[in-house]
Amino acid sequence: MATRPIFIPAPKGPSLVWKHDVSFQWYAGMSIQQSQRSIDSLHAAAKEQLQVSKVLEISSKSRDPLGVKLSAFNLMIHTTKYHQTFSVECAYQSSKVFECGGPYKDIRDLTSREAKGDPRLKDSGPLLGFQFFEVDWELEPKTAFYDWLYINALHKQPELADYVLEHKAFSDIAFNPERSLNCQAFSAALYVALHDKDMLTPSVLREKNSYLEALRGIKTTLQKEASTNNPAKVDDQNAQSAFIFE
Repeated sequence: MATRPIFIPAPKGPSLVWKHDVSFQWYAGMSIQQSQRSIDSLHAAAKEQLQVSKVLEISSKSRDPLGVKLSAFNLMIHTTKYHQTFSVECAYQSSKVFECGGPYKDIRDLTSREAKGDPRLKDSGPLLGFQFFEVDWELEPKTAFYDWLYINALHKQPELADYVLEHKAFSDIAFNPERSLNCQAFSAALYVALHDKDMLTPSVLREKNSYLEALRGIKTTLQKEASTNNPAKVDDQNAQSAFIFE
């Protein structure tokens, strides 16, 4: 037996996403067939234990082709302003700032697997935070930066975004909370919750501070207040972050 979380959007709750640990029969082995047997077992257990009708597996092991496309290894970010294309995984790994180095921006040019395994990520000391196109992100709230990357990348691909919005429960068979922090299934559930709460506004998608307010369940008025109080002055860091995904 094994236990994995199922993530369910909770737009009416303060946490935005509910995490439910589900026990299921695990099928050992490295092959995709064994992983998919484990996924089937997890989803069957989730339907029984949580009374959900359907669970979307988001990983490279998913039986659903769109679930594979939604993996952070495959979900791409296209930046019109900077004329760059790279995966969510590459964006995340290339943004890490360590005590002895980083961010290693050249990681954006690697494959997702190469990016995750880049030796500099293990040899540069403790992780201090993130920097993405000159915008600094702190380590707290945990997973906020990763989720922001994923949500923006997803939002720019309407076909995938609409498919995610059709689902109310998400899994990632490779995610083990004892060893990992970020989870693409959680990010997808968060996207649905923000959408259903009418909080996927341009400011939330583009601006760091507005987004962090949204995570606390607060519909931000930051942009409106800034324009009213001083239309000529906009926070430089937020202004820069506003154009990355356009």
